[in-house]
Amino acid sequence: MERQGATTLQGNPMTLVGPELKAGDPAPEFHVIDSSLKPVSLESTGGKTRIFSVVPSLDTPVCDAQTRRFNEEAGKLADVDIYTVSMDLPFAQKRFCNSFALDNVKMLSDHRDASFGSSYGTLIKELRILSRAIFVVDPENRIKYVEYVPEVADFPNYEAALEAAKS
Repeated sequence: MERQGATTLQGNPMTLVGPELKAGDPAPEFHVIDSSLKPVSLESTGGKTRIFSVVPSLDTPVCDAQTRRFNEEAGKLADVDIYTVSMDLPFAQKRFCNSFALDNVKMLSDHRDASFGSSYGTLIKELRILSRAIFVVDPENRIKYVEYVPEVADFPNYEAALEAAKS
């Protein structure tokens, strides 16, 4: 399934691969790896509410700021795990976190199979990177909140995602 023009990059329409998920949908399974090269799936992240913060690349200012913001918020949320998902290699994700002492957010790399991107509808076909999005998933693996950011260079609505995670 492809969605033409579902997102833009600097005003240029891009094609997203995968479904457009909505609040209430079951969260799709995915298979990614963490910064220590261990496999991670939806099932292995379960047990509590999770925020999946999806970014195109940690080496861009908006993605950097988004990851830092969620790292800061993660320190205040006892019953919520926050994951940053990108196509960055696990080594780059680990270096990024170590460089800025980010230890509250968990990094997930989708570089191998684009499993997260194609399951959650965030894979940009033309560039093989992920579009900016936020998913809040409850302990029963139901999506509580979704935001597909229309322009990749724009910030997500942090407050709405955090409110959904707390409710």
